[in-house]
Amino acid sequence: MKYCTPPYLQPGDKVAIVCTARKFSVEEAQPAIALLESWGLQVVLGQTIGLDNFQLGGTDTERVADFNQQLRDPEIKAIWCARGGYGTVRIIDAIDFSLLEHQPKWMIGFSDVTTLHSHVHNLGVATIHGIMAFSVPMAKEESKNSLYRALFGQSLTYTIDAVSGNRKGKATGLLVGGNLSILYSLLGSVSSIETKGKILFIEDLDEYLYHVDRMMHNLKRNGMLQDLAGLVIGGMTDMHDNSIPFGYNAQEIILDAVKEYNYPVVFHFPAGHGASNWALKLGTIIELEVTDDQVTVAFS
Repeated sequence: MKYCTPPYLQPGDKVAIVCTARKFSVEEAQPAIALLESWGLQVVLGQTIGLDNFQLGGTDTERVADFNQQLRDPEIKAIWCARGGYGTVRIIDAIDFSLLEHQPKWMIGFSDVTTLHSHVHNLGVATIHGIMAFSVPMAKEESKNSLYRALFGQSLTYTIDAVSGNRKGKATGLLVGGNLSILYSLLGSVSSIETKGKILFIEDLDEYLYHVDRMMHNLKRNGMLQDLAGLVIGGMTDMHDNSIPFGYNAQEIILDAVKEYNYPVVFHFPAGHGASNWALKLGTIIELEVTDDQVTVAFS
């Protein structure tokens, strides 16, 4: 499959904010609007902003219509998902992605938006795993700045200190992935991603350790771990255990699942549900280098 990168943004471009999952009010959108305008961008609030359908930002029909409208509008250069939670999988099969073939545009988000990332990856279009509109008031400057650099096509290279448990090595490949629970839930569907020869990124929040073990073994049984070029683990945040301990922490669970494979592994990359959520251009080639002292992730 050929993969394409949507055009990078220019000052004056329009970015739409939409709900694919949980609801998001106009008032909550103000910090995100201010951030985009400070970057010289024009903001379009989708019709789902302000809608209230219990947890969701509008009915499934309303959320599909809003997303399709932003895909159809040639002036919209990026679609920024308002927040995660749950709901993107309810609409993914009704979205008209045929429009991306001649008019690719950036789609941004994380967590539940992994459904969108994975589905669009299978269509050959790059997306951005990064902070959402909801995240802006809590986001660290580096997280916001990384999204700016990713959207505007600036140089994007990350260097972090090495941690115990990393496996050394070098790898080059397409970056794929996102939230582990969502990747697990997509197995067997048209949105499940092919990982052979690619570098897989995973992160998760608020899971029981035995659930993590179940998910990693199911990814393994589906062949998603054996032929990777590399594995990058972001925040495994707020993990839980039972009254009778599972016996392994998240890092140990992951290492056990990939122990028979020979590729570099990185832990504690600052992306996901933690305090830092650095932007990752999924569906683009990265160079990963893991040494005793540091980890470098360089986007081409």
